[in-house]
Amino acid sequence: MDRRAFLVKSFGWTLAGIAGFNPFAKAFAMGQRPRDARMAVIIDDIGYSRRQAAAFMGIGANLTYAVLPHLPYSAALACAIHEKGHEILLHQPMEPFDRQLDPGPGALYVGDSAAQIEKVVRTNIRAVPFVSGVNNHMGSRFTSNGDDIRYALQAIKSRGLFFVDSLTTHRSKAYHTACSLHMPRGRRDTFLDNHRHPQAILDRLYGVMDQALAHGHAIAIGHPYPETAAALRVFWSEIHGTPVRMVPVSRLLTEGT
Repeated sequence: MDRRAFLVKSFGWTLAGIAGFNPFAKAFAMGQRPRDARMAVIIDDIGYSRRQAAAFMGIGANLTYAVLPHLPYSAALACAIHEKGHEILLHQPMEPFDRQLDPGPGALYVGDSAAQIEKVVRTNIRAVPFVSGVNNHMGSRFTSNGDDIRYALQAIKSRGLFFVDSLTTHRSKAYHTACSLHMPRGRRDTFLDNHRHPQAILDRLYGVMDQALAHGHAIAIGHPYPETAAALRVFWSEIHGTPVRMVPVSRLLTEGT
């Protein structure tokens, strides 16, 4: 961007900020510095495609990657992502309410025994190298069942890992169960790409930014779509020099108290 374009854009930000649209410009116009804000963006469903994952690793942002187990590129991509210095989650498949949806290999189902749940979680963690935590893939039915999600979380905690509730249903008991187990945990604030249009996704990213500025932190989840990568690339280029920092999701967890 040349200097003239930058000045025009900055002027537009200032006007928008005064009108209440841009939190940075509004705060600076009022002579105040916004509080430091940390936001984590998790990219789910990694493991199907090297190309999709590479599009995100090439952005340069500090993203967190949630890798599905037992897919063609799960282990190789986990290694490549780790080499780039990014945080990795096991994207643990769990049973949804919709019986027509297949959560994929390594899934947990309501009614599984505690021993079976522990075995599946253990096997999946071994299948994805370098994981530091877990979040759920689908799982609206499983996370709504108090006993079953407790067994899964106990298996995760026993391996020194944290859990992020993807909140695929408002009925999820996962986060509050993790609280009762005194384990490090977090929960998703926003899904970025329910509407797969770059501008819509960019708008969601700025919404996450607003939340982080207001509360100090926010967690968003996206998927390996080209539109999501395009929006993230623009967003990353525009937050340089602002108080917003993109951090691994582990930096935003509530500790085991």
